[in-house]
Amino acid sequence: MSIAFDHGYLPAGKYIINHDIMNCTADGVLGNHLYSGRALGLSEPWDIIQLHPDLEPLWPHITAHYKRIGLSHSENVIWNLDLKQLGQHVGHQPSVFYFGPTECKYWGDRTWLEAVEYINSKNNFISLANQLGVDVPETICLDRIRDLNGEIMCEIAFPCYLKASISVSGVGIYRCDNMLDFVRAASTFHPDTPVQIQEGLEAETFLNMQFQIIDGEVYRLVASEQILDGFAHQGNRVPSRYAPWEAVEPMANWLSDHGMKGIFAFDVAVVQSNRGLQFTAIECNPRFNGASYPTLIAQKLSIPEWSAISVKTKQIDLADIDLSGLEYDPNTGQGIIIVNWGIILTKKLAVMLAGPPEGQAILKKELERRLKL
Repeated sequence: MSIAFDHGYLPAGKYIINHDIMNCTADGVLGNHLYSGRALGLSEPWDIIQLHPDLEPLWPHITAHYKRIGLSHSENVIWNLDLKQLGQHVGHQPSVFYFGPTECKYWGDRTWLEAVEYINSKNNFISLANQLGVDVPETICLDRIRDLNGEIMCEIAFPCYLKASISVSGVGIYRCDNMLDFVRAASTFHPDTPVQIQEGLEAETFLNMQFQIIDGEVYRLVASEQILDGFAHQGNRVPSRYAPWEAVEPMANWLSDHGMKGIFAFDVAVVQSNRGLQFTAIECNPRFNGASYPTLIAQKLSIPEWSAISVKTKQIDLADIDLSGLEYDPNTGQGIIIVNWGIILTKKLAVMLAGPPEGQAILKKELERRLKL
């Protein structure tokens, strides 16, 4: 199956949009129940969107912001996140953050579910990559961490990462610089947990490479560079200096052939070696991800240069956020767009900085100054 190009945002049609992340995220992370709001910017007036009821007081302010910047969106809101709604609206297809067992229960597509669950296993990802000739790091995969023995321990080169084969929000992933780190990390897992031991690459940068499958056709969505603070992911930047689509397209095609739908992404490391630049696939996220929301907003508004970041604030109400002179202006194509707005209730925001890099830096500095007031 061939790869198509530059499709854009959600394909034509009506959607029931439920981008709650609580069925597939780590427990106990502050504000996770508020993330459904970030899908508002990718919706259209003919869609239906489900939002957490805690977001309702913020609705007048986010919709006023979107109206000023010319971003269309749904106003057909269901103020609950009950997944039963997915199959109750004739003519509306589901758009969900992650198509897991609960979503499948109300929108019966077993083939889609099986593709998601297969590639969501990091061990399956490595196995498939090796079958398809996709470059991946040196990785030891174990069906159970109890199978770890002295012979395997002798094979480990540091630094490495010890990872649960299935993890969410970075939980169950440990960087190990030496054997003591490794032993401590290994002790945190249940003996029957599938894990992998992966070489620690010295990467120049990491890429997020998003694809979209529509009617069995694979589309390149966007390649973005990850903005990192040490090893912590802080956001994404477009355009990327690199767009090595061919490095992961065999896996994208395989997923399409095996029933995958919607948006998914690969994390790819850019590594300088004695053979020149190598593009090494790390994992597949078979779902929307944090970069998907600014990506789709940028494509709706034809914004070619942007970065998306998370910022902290003293405010807990959108009405108290002063974007005067900073808000996105469709005439100039520059300015700030609020993407994940519900998390203001936890004193955070996720925003897009639209425009050339030097303008983004100015916007970021001034926004951070105002949010500290």
